[in-house]
Amino acid sequence: MNSLLAFENVESGYGNARILHGVSFVIAPGESVAILGRNGVGKSTAVNTMLGIARLFAGDVYIQGRRTTSLRHYTAARAGIAVVVQGRGILPNLTVRENLILGGAANRRGHWTLERVFELYPVLAERANSAGTALSGGQQQMLAIGRALMANPDLLVLDEPSEGLAPVIIDEMAEVLRRLSADGTAILLIEQNLTLVERVADIFHVLSKGRVVEHGRTEHTSAADLQKHIAI
Repeated sequence: MNSLLAFENVESGYGNARILHGVSFVIAPGESVAILGRNGVGKSTAVNTMLGIARLFAGDVYIQGRRTTSLRHYTAARAGIAVVVQGRGILPNLTVRENLILGGAANRRGHWTLERVFELYPVLAERANSAGTALSGGQQQMLAIGRALMANPDLLVLDEPSEGLAPVIIDEMAEVLRRLSADGTAILLIEQNLTLVERVADIFHVLSKGRVVEHGRTEHTSAADLQKHIAI
């Protein structure tokens, strides 16, 4: 199976509650894929299933072609998958520099180093010795992405990265993600922000009530058709 991440008929949830119902999708090397839908349809549960936070009732999850049932953040990083969690997950007792160094704990080889992250986000270099949680919301998202890149991932997963950010920051994020994609990093974007999805993702999957109800290429789908799946 030539894929970085694959869900095959996945049913998962929390406790005895099933949130995802027969969800299937594949992310190949270098692809940019978005999972979109309204709040509460199971988008984040897809990430939590991959990380072993949500309970897998049925189906299979494959990482780099290997079936897995017990992935965690640190084992995901070793397998080439870095996750930017919803809410950013900045560690409050660590500086910006320390948060970034922690992202490289998996010791995967690659071109992402502390210096290169500082080149990508100069403001992080300026605030390197500040507490990570002392940054603005936009700067914290830069830190979260930079920390994920320190793992030198083959696949970068971002769960609702635009949440709470100003449009100008979202525009900057889109440019960074497009650049990463052009350099060969695969991207899985869990989002409601249609503009970000259209600018970053080549392929989309729409979730509704825990099921994939539509999928296709963003270039072949109108903005109005995508909007109907995320409008309240």
